[in-house]
Amino acid sequence: MRILIDADGCPVVDITVAIARERQAECFILCDTSHVFEKPGAVTITVSKGADSVDFALVNLLQPGDIVITQDYGLAAMCLARQAQALSQDGMAYPADNIDGLLLARHTAKKIRNAGGRLKGQARRGPSQDESFARALRRLLAGDAAPGTDV
Repeated sequence: MRILIDADGCPVVDITVAIARERQAECFILCDTSHVFEKPGAVTITVSKGADSVDFALVNLLQPGDIVITQDYGLAAMCLARQAQALSQDGMAYPADNIDGLLLARHTAKKIRNAGGRLKGQARRGPSQDESFARALRRLLAGDAAPGTDV
């Protein structure tokens, strides 16, 4: 089981790499050329800038059973289709039975924004979110949670 991190804009890279080292799991950080990551215990793969270039590179590396850390519902859907597990930066395992609903919500929000509407943004990230994420990742690595279920 490997961990792949969609690192562009990801606030839990350090936590993920530390847990990967702790559990002796292979860890890959994927980012584009506008970010620089060099973390002991992880392999960094840098791809050229471009719409979804990191997402496609990550999906091409996936193996069944891998864990992907992402906040992107579209990438999570592709990972689930490839028999990988997807975990949000807040510790939510993306559910295979509800990914379509999440994608629809994302599409609806985009339509509202494109029409000039505004949506409330996310609350400021706090330590409890980091703790929830770390707990969820450890459970996935230990095999204590089935893919696509709440962790």
